[in-house]
Amino acid sequence: MRILIVEDEPAISGFLKEGLEEEGFAVDLADNGRRGLELALDCVNEYDIILLDWMLPGVSGIEICRNVRNVNPQVPIIFLTAKNTVDDTVFGLETGANDYLKKPFAFEELLARIRVLMRKNDGEQSVFKIADIQMNIDAHEVTKAGKQIALTQKEYALLELLLRNKGKVCRRSRIMEKIWDIHFDKDTAVIDVFINGLRKKLDDKNGSFIHTVRGVGYIINEDA
Repeated sequence: MRILIVEDEPAISGFLKEGLEEEGFAVDLADNGRRGLELALDCVNEYDIILLDWMLPGVSGIEICRNVRNVNPQVPIIFLTAKNTVDDTVFGLETGANDYLKKPFAFEELLARIRVLMRKNDGEQSVFKIADIQMNIDAHEVTKAGKQIALTQKEYALLELLLRNKGKVCRRSRIMEKIWDIHFDKDTAVIDVFINGLRKKLDDKNGSFIHTVRGVGYIINEDA
């Protein structure tokens, strides 16, 4: 999952980037309105969510929100702002934002709101299953035959990507973009390392549900 943060306060943007990357998200940063608008419009269909400060140098968050909505009505947008009146909240939502969080805020609350919006964007699905393996997005938990499986952050993000696309091939280039935020050709051997880690933790005597499509990528389906 890929997130754009447009925030001109380095302490806040750095804190958010670190926290969200620990949760398995790929994060892009913009520290002014013009750069934020450029990234948002150039890559709007690649972002799963946009976190947007209201008061920005160059171009305001309101202007960015309006421009993004003209291009993509679906991408979730959350305003992060010190503005705290009811009128401000209403104005921000009427501009096209999906949610509004007043500074200062708890990271856990932001994370919960992000997951709610992403779940809505995916048709409310929060639980993914394949055979006896279950991933619960809300609980950030993976179980096999009812027993919790400990995954690293990248393993979790990789499994989530595969399950969200069950039955479809995830190309190596897309995996690198979504999980490692790398957008150009380079050695993708790191993917194989994490796939092997997942297989060791999730496979059983019937085999693996994660299949290699040689020269292309990986697919997860019911046929072990």
